[in-house]
Amino acid sequence: MKKLLIILFAGLLLISCKKDTVIVRTETGDLATIDSTSDRKGIPAGPVANTILTAEYVKHIGAIAYLWGWPMVNIHNRKVMFEKLPGPLYKGGVVPLSPPNQLCMLTDYIKPGEKDVTCPNQDVVYGFGLTDFSKVDALVVQVPDFGDRFWVYQVCNQRTDGYATLGKMYGTKPGFYLLTGPKWSGKVPDGITGIFKCDTNLGVVIPRVFQTDDPADKKGIQPILQKILMYSVSEFDGKVKTKDWTKIPVLPSPPSTSNEETKWVKPEVFFDELPIILKEVPPLPGEEAIYGQIKSVIAAAAKDPKIKDMLKEAAVEADQKLIAPLFQFENVGYPLKDNWTTQGNGAQFGLDYLTRTACAKANIFVNKPNETKYFYQDKDAVGIRLNGGSNYTVTFAKGEVPPVKGFWSLTLYNQYHFFSPNPISRFSLGTKNKDLKYNPDGSLTLYVQNTQPSIDKISNWLPSPKETFSLYIRCYWPEDRVVKDTWLPPAVLKAK
Repeated sequence: MKKLLIILFAGLLLISCKKDTVIVRTETGDLATIDSTSDRKGIPAGPVANTILTAEYVKHIGAIAYLWGWPMVNIHNRKVMFEKLPGPLYKGGVVPLSPPNQLCMLTDYIKPGEKDVTCPNQDVVYGFGLTDFSKVDALVVQVPDFGDRFWVYQVCNQRTDGYATLGKMYGTKPGFYLLTGPKWSGKVPDGITGIFKCDTNLGVVIPRVFQTDDPADKKGIQPILQKILMYSVSEFDGKVKTKDWTKIPVLPSPPSTSNEETKWVKPEVFFDELPIILKEVPPLPGEEAIYGQIKSVIAAAAKDPKIKDMLKEAAVEADQKLIAPLFQFENVGYPLKDNWTTQGNGAQFGLDYLTRTACAKANIFVNKPNETKYFYQDKDAVGIRLNGGSNYTVTFAKGEVPPVKGFWSLTLYNQYHFFSPNPISRFSLGTKNKDLKYNPDGSLTLYVQNTQPSIDKISNWLPSPKETFSLYIRCYWPEDRVVKDTWLPPAVLKAK
């Protein structure tokens, strides 16, 4: 099904983007080509009204629509849920949530137990906020003075593509930055340092601020966190606002029996929600044909209950057969040696619907490659699924720890892409750990196993569950050779 959908996508894009040329003879008798694309502007992007739609056509367009729209429906449904909140709060005491157009910051690493976003990490202090420019003219985001500390704000549209450059790798200066929606044309207030325009009303802002495990560093970061805010431009007065995040209310988590991420996209109602998404997310150049095909089945479903049922069945099947496999890291991006995989267009997916949805399913809200390069691993060096019944080593040769200007880490996730509870509450190793022990030859060996190793290896121990698990390397502010894949992670070796 995946190959068929890719072929269909390619065909639709060619239909949208094709430039027609016609050969004509000039008055001098010479042959010349002219562009006749302008003569085709009246051609419909999809089937005209009342066209007969076969069951197979509805099924395949339904699957394409599900793959295309999955990330945008995901963001939309978060907005629908979060706009009910009274203000910033901590869900279950661990997840930062807020109504649209506000931020909520944590005060320490995110704790185990959160189920709203897969693949959290304990390298940074997170913040989270949704933007909804249908409700405000523009938003001000405060950037405090981080000093030498690494930081980056992920600012993306409803497609999860980044549209702002705010971070240490950009040399961003402290100040007030304006985020605007696609229709904004207001006056920029005095005192604004920079402006970034979003092409969708909905979007996401996620600050990430590095901290170490040192208690002194965790204390020292607090004044900085209190100055990270987002608010309506109507509230801007040129003065730095502060908020004591330690006093944010805690919202108890509802009881849940699921170990998986909150189900933000429900196939049974997907096509009831999709018409809203098509209005929220304007087509990119070349997408007119895709929008036309999707709208054709939605319009038909509105008139014919049988077609509506077909679309629901198509969504349920696509969720199981097309989307579910994308949760596994081995199906995300492209392969590297020793069974690692990666992607090189995070947060700048454009028309790459497959990678966008794969990232959204496996680990939504990834940074741009120059901000963070990600490496994913489900298997050991010989291709066997990682499992707590075996012990593993990951050894970086001398001088070959991930080359970064920011920091790096190796994180372990359980089969659901969340932290797995362990006796020492350790979920990652990397730059933040100041007690890592290097081998006599200068190499660094990390021990991934369920049982505690010998005392001399505990500082380098990454505890694993008894069940299957995955490994995940993050390189924040990577050097060029990481971005270009000339540096690659070492093999995950099963201990003998």
